[in-house]
Amino acid sequence: MVHPKLTLEKRIEAELASYDGMVGIYVNDLKGNVIDINGEEVFETASSIKAFILACLYEEVEQGRKRLDDMLTCDERYYINGSGLLRSLDMGVTLSVKNTAILMIIVSDNIATNMIIDYLGIDTINHFIKKTGFAHTVLHNPINFAIYPQLGSSTPEDYGKFFELLAQGKLVSEHASEEMMEIFKKQHYNRMLTKDLPQYLLDSEDTGDEELITVASKSGSMDACRIDGGIVSTPYGSYVIVLMHKKFHDPLYYADHQATVYGAKISRLIFDQYMALEGRLRKEA
Repeated sequence: MVHPKLTLEKRIEAELASYDGMVGIYVNDLKGNVIDINGEEVFETASSIKAFILACLYEEVEQGRKRLDDMLTCDERYYINGSGLLRSLDMGVTLSVKNTAILMIIVSDNIATNMIIDYLGIDTINHFIKKTGFAHTVLHNPINFAIYPQLGSSTPEDYGKFFELLAQGKLVSEHASEEMMEIFKKQHYNRMLTKDLPQYLLDSEDTGDEELITVASKSGSMDACRIDGGIVSTPYGSYVIVLMHKKFHDPLYYADHQATVYGAKISRLIFDQYMALEGRLRKEA
């Protein structure tokens, strides 16, 4: 029997004792065990809202209303500072919808995001979000930090359920889920989830050995929040993990921000529990 002060939740609580921010946590081992701490709390999404935009795009494509091979032109009306590659290229470059969406996810390209938002329409995106069951998630506006103080709102539970559907092949469709999963696996900014995980198991390119752990995720960062969420896949199966932070005192963005450091500690606690129990968060009764 687990000591009541050494449950996974209590160990997470102890790890966060010195943290000055607020964390929302949602973890599901997809075998009936869920960790939910502040799961209904609403957080600014920052770039994690781009995951919902991608899913809406695939829904529109499945319904025959949009096409992944349509071409989009990057021009001045979409320009915004922040993450991404397109701001370093000449205006006027053309990309397929699919390649624009890939940039939106894997390097969190803000210009690409505005192009996809314009292509789909905010009302279409929010209708998809609500129809799919994410009751507390909203895309408020395109990305324009000079005009809009927010980008999106969501909860750890909503974002966790997004990745549950993806892991089960039920987000839009099985085929769409497979395609989106591959895009999320290529996402570059997953430090909060992966910083403290065993790096040897994550990197077959450098080691030449079998890659045993993969992560499909989408993160987000603004002055008011730090977010990371996704699916961690192991030889024992996969689990969903979402970490949302707010109310911390340091607005600067850098690799070892306090939210990232404490988030990574939580991620490692979850990982170790899941691996020790060979694919579960709790022992079978």
